[in-house]
This record gives sequence, structure tokens and C-alpha cells, in this order.
Amino acid sequence: MLIDQGSALRLRRINHIRTIHGSLAIEGNTLSEAQITAILEGKRVIAPPREVQEVKNALAAYDRFEIWRSDAETDLLEAHSILMSGLIDEAGVYRRGGVGVMAGKQVIHMAPPADLIPELMGDLFRWLAATDAHPLIVSSVFHYEFEFIHPFADGNGRMGRLWQSLILARWNPLFADLPVESLVFENQAEYYQALQGSTRQTDSASLITFMLRMILDAVTTSTPQVTPQVAPQVGELLVVIRGEMSREALQSTLGLRDRKSFRERYLKQALADGLIEMTIPDRPNSRLQQYRLTEKGRLWLIQFGDR
Repeated sequence: MLIDQGSALRLRRINHIRTIHGSLAIEGNTLSEAQITAILEGKRVIAPPREVQEVKNALAAYDRFEIWRSDAETDLLEAHSILMSGLIDEAGVYRRGGVGVMAGKQVIHMAPPADLIPELMGDLFRWLAATDAHPLIVSSVFHYEFEFIHPFADGNGRMGRLWQSLILARWNPLFADLPVESLVFENQAEYYQALQGSTRQTDSASLITFMLRMILDAVTTSTPQVTPQVAPQVGELLVVIRGEMSREALQSTLGLRDRKSFRERYLKQALADGLIEMTIPDRPNSRLQQYRLTEKGRLWLIQFGDR
């Protein structure tokens, strides 16, 4: 069923807080979800100043989440600047020295030299812009390659997870509100094992498998369920919608010639089911009319669109 707007906003807020809590907890932040909520509401929290600053930075970063472009390197640098503001001197710039990933006293990964980072990150973003692989795979590959390069002096883990979420959200906006990072925190040991496994095998498959499972768990446990029982024609329509599209564009994309049949069997049914909406609802016959997915439609697409 379609949840009301108030419930949707409450769910979004809860998942938003869970995401921040999970990502920071992986890095050792001890603040609870209740304390993060209090900071979000402007209340005073008694806690280590650095941890409070990390939360404030994360809240500020997620406020800008919707305007960042996942394939823009400058946006990634800005995101790091916000996330690490007041925490390190090199916020928003690539590291200038060597860095290794430690497990206790053991170095488990020595990152590439600092002078190679601009070239490596440039190659990674060029690949991101050009690849035609599925976004679920692309986001996981980017996550692994980013962690392997380890381009920043600090904050690489939270940045890698943030950017995977951003890549997914640009594919489907529903991902902006899914607490994938909370589930990663709950499976933290396996997360690090997956990263190490991909490095040992020089293949990102280990991390891809782990992240796909976390994403599936987030989708199935953190979103209201909608019925998969939509007409096949409606399902076909939902799959081809990209942003806002006119009737003509939708009909052409589906390769249909009969305008009346398209309107009755596809368009009107999807509207009646609350899966799409008009951009100009008070003028249904406007020549400028376009159609877009509703929240219910986006939810159906992510749960059932690839079946």
C-alpha cells in the first residue's frame, strides 16, 4: 500500500539517522542514534567534542547529498571537505603522504603512493562516467577501487560508502533514504573481510557480493512493502520512465503505435494505481504534460523492476 506523506517523512528521517550512525560507528564513533537525533534537533549533547563534530559534519554532508553529482570529482572533494571539517588539516584535498590500512599492529594494505592519486582517481571517475554496467555493480566496484586507492589522509571509509550511496541514488532516488551503512556496521567484520578478500584476489567480486547483500537487506527491511501485482503493461511503463517524460516519449520508447491503447492500458492504469503522476495535475490535457514515478512507483521499481 502507499504510505501517507507524514509516515514517509518519518521513515526517511529514521533511516537518515541510522545511515549516519552506522557509517560513523564503523569508524569508532560511540554516539547513539538518540544522541544523533538530539544534535539534528539542535540540542546539546554531552560527548567527546570530536565525535560531536563528526556527527555535525555528516549531517551537513547529507544536507547536500541531493545536489552532488556522482561522476564529478570536484563534488567528491567538496564532500570530503565537509565530512572532515575541523577533524584533519587535509580536508577536501588528496593526501600528500603514504598511508597504510592497519589491523591492530599489522599493515593489511599499503595504499598507492600519493603522487599517483590524481591519475588513479581521474581514471576511476572516467570509468564511472563511461561504464554501461548496472548501477548496483558499478557502485560496488567504485567503492572497492576507492578504498584501494585510499586517496585521503583520513575519512576514506565513510567517503567510499557515501559515494556508493550517491551512485545508487542517482540511479533510483529511493536509495537516498535506505540505511545501507547501518547494515554494513552490523556486519562490520564481514565488510572488512570482503575488502581484504578483493585485494588478495585482485578482484572486486568479494566486496560486490557483500554490498549487494547489504543493499538487498536494506530494501527488504527498511521500506514499506508494495504489491508486485501490477498489470504487465504498467510494469513495462514503469521500467522505461526516466525522470519526467511526455506521453509521446513514453509511447515511442515502448515502441507502441496505438495511442488509445497506450493511454487506456498503460498510462491511465499506472495513474490509477498511484505509480506515476502528472507534472501538471490541474491541466491533464496540457500539451506540456509529462509523467514521472511516484514514491510508490520508485519503490515498486527497485523491488520488482528487474524481475
